[in-house]
Amino acid sequence: MDLKSGYPWWAVRNGLMRAFPPLQQDETCDVLVVGGGISGALVADELTAHGHDVVLIEQRDIGWGSTAASTALLQYEIDTHLVELADRHGEQAAALAYRACAEALPALGEVSAGLRGVDFKRMDSLYLCSRPRDVPLVQAEGEARRRHGLDARWLSSEELREHSGIDAPGALITRQAARVDPYCLTYRLLERVSRRGGRVHDRTVLHSLQTSARGVHARTEQGPLVRARHVVMAAGYASQRWLKPRVARNRSSYALVTDPLDLGVLGTTMVWESARPYLYLRSTGDHRLLLGGLDDSIDIPLRRDHRVQRRADQLLERLQRWLPALRPTPAFAWGGTFAETADGLPWFGAHEQWGPRVHFAMAYGGNGITYSMIGAGLLRAAIERRRHPLQDLFGFKRKV
Repeated sequence: MDLKSGYPWWAVRNGLMRAFPPLQQDETCDVLVVGGGISGALVADELTAHGHDVVLIEQRDIGWGSTAASTALLQYEIDTHLVELADRHGEQAAALAYRACAEALPALGEVSAGLRGVDFKRMDSLYLCSRPRDVPLVQAEGEARRRHGLDARWLSSEELREHSGIDAPGALITRQAARVDPYCLTYRLLERVSRRGGRVHDRTVLHSLQTSARGVHARTEQGPLVRARHVVMAAGYASQRWLKPRVARNRSSYALVTDPLDLGVLGTTMVWESARPYLYLRSTGDHRLLLGGLDDSIDIPLRRDHRVQRRADQLLERLQRWLPALRPTPAFAWGGTFAETADGLPWFGAHEQWGPRVHFAMAYGGNGITYSMIGAGLLRAAIERRRHPLQDLFGFKRKV
């Protein structure tokens, strides 16, 4: 799959950080992780931290798939509102999902601690009402979140203007958000996995899986065989080809990064809106502004390639409506594949098509990295034959 178009900022900023050797001989391990993006890296880090022997393979260079195009907006909010998710799955289940995302943010901070260059920073988040008619909906959403112990304070249009200079009908502000460089974090995590004894191999393509009651044989296109007790499919949007049912819909999303700016409050506060698809922005550690959004239904790389510049122009135009005094200079623009599920929740766990030893890590949605942090613990629990409180809600048996 061609997952990105244009010039994703993380790959430009960091370059090819390290080459891992392709798999050239048979291997035996506890867990084979398929996919060397941020999801696979978080899973491998979690497993090796708790004593599991891990082999990870990636068909490209590490981090070069959708991770390189991620904008890494880390929030507890799910693209599906808490009130809507409660209508679908019940209020307790919806609140459990939201609280788990809130708890994943400090967990990501702990995982990132001491890792050089990953730019993890806690931030505030503003959720803007795009139109006056959105005010009652967003206020009700804030009430629902506060009812379950989540941070969400209402700002009137006047308070919002005083806080950030943004002209909108109102907003929810939360202190529970963060940013990170997902590409650098992926490399740093997998370097740590290697130091713990895990084996990381890029440019290694999975060809076939054969399951049994005792394990999984995974054959690569180059020939070597990996014998594992369990396999975790963390190949991002390419994981869907290993499942017969279609569990998500692929779309394209667009982003740009500016030259360094005097950001003021935007240096510590990310912004997104109630419109769908939504515009969002957040800062980077070197004082740039990263804008994203304007998702569309295009999943054809060549057509996406041609839309990148037009979408970048539209992103800047939308930004100027919020902050007319800001004068950003765009530096790089890109687009990438983005998948969404019907209810905005991810898929983690085993599927009946493959049996209990093949686990999927499909962290689809706007807060995929947050989901991946949760999923790493969920999948470790499954491999260790322990029950996890989210295994049903995030698993393939839930009704959507």
